Amino acid sequence: MAENYLVIWVDGNIDMANQDCQNTMEQLRAVVNQVNPCKTPEQCVQMLMENQEEISFVISSGAFGQHLVPDIHDMAKLNAIFIFCGNKQRHQVWAQNWPKIKGVHTTIKHICDKLATAIKQYNQDHMFDCCVNTFNFGPILR
Repeated sequence: MAENYLVIWVDGNIDMANQDCQNTMEQLRAVVNQVNPCKTPEQCVQMLMENQEEISFVISSGAFGQHLVPDIHDMAKLNAIFIFCGNKQRHQVWAQNWPKIKGVHTTIKHICDKLATAIKQYNQDHMFDCCVNTFNFGPILR
């Protein structure tokens, strides 16, 4: 399970008393330990703006995504966006215009797989940064 990452799941139909929502949260938490559900795009934007530490990923319903993505796409800590909907074809049309959108998905399993891949890719891309920043080049340069 990945730590130091934040997943925000935004969907107006989230009801944590519902078994499907509980199962979705369980599957997401198997990939990332911090998953925050929210029912409005405004809550999602606020969470992203308040987040100064973790790399973030957003899972948005198709209905919210089309209006939410333009507001959040350029946020520095936001790594990727996943659209979770029932009508893949309808949402792929607009989603293809946004590079941070990593697919339009109809199952949470596909999103979890893509989320795990995105985290792995982020770690690989930033592993060199970490090593360069912590390595002491002093003795080599003398």
